[in-house]
Amino acid sequence: QGRRFGAQIDGTENGRVRVRRLTELPGNEPEVRVTLYPGLPKLDKLDFVVQKAAELGAARVVPVEMERSVARISGDGAKKPERCEWCVSRPDPKSLQNKTERWQKIAWEAAKQCGRGRVPEVLAPLSWKEALVDMRARELLLVPWEEAGMEGQRLQQVFAAHTAARDIGILIGPEGGISAEEIEQAGGERVTLGPRILRTETASVAALSVVMSLWGDI
Repeated sequence: QGRRFGAQIDGTENGRVRVRRLTELPGNEPEVRVTLYPGLPKLDKLDFVVQKAAELGAARVVPVEMERSVARISGDGAKKPERCEWCVSRPDPKSLQNKTERWQKIAWEAAKQCGRGRVPEVLAPLSWKEALVDMRARELLLVPWEEAGMEGQRLQQVFAAHTAARDIGILIGPEGGISAEEIEQAGGERVTLGPRILRTETASVAALSVVMSLWGDI
């Protein structure tokens, strides 16, 4: 719930540990609320993204099925890519639920490891249309795009114009990048992460790190 306490173990019984609260510890949740929208990558990469997002202070991770995503959740009849467990035209809802629970557990373990006072929320993957609704509810949406090139805005420039933003979304493209149509529909502030093209999982960590440095507590 965002608060942390020092406590003393008073006893154990029936597989439970009873503790007595002693004092409240300083909070360590960032004042800025960041939602990361990673374009649905190969699923082992999403494990990594969820873990690092939790460590860096993200409030939510919302995977998004995008035009160039390798993994699919919708019934679009697409051919199942090699080594993808659930890229099928009609995904098994139970399988999707299990994977979402796994990602939430990864977030919980990462939050515990780094001593956070709150566990990030990890949603089940959204379709592009569903994600647009969620992204438009954010106060500020940042869209790192490799085609922005060196002429694109830097995150520092966006920060200078939006220093008071406290509800920020970051949209990251999947392995194939963000399509031109998606860029137009997403809106937001298109930014560059520099002259090198980053892997999707690297871009997620890099963008979140810079945002938390500018708006947050890093």
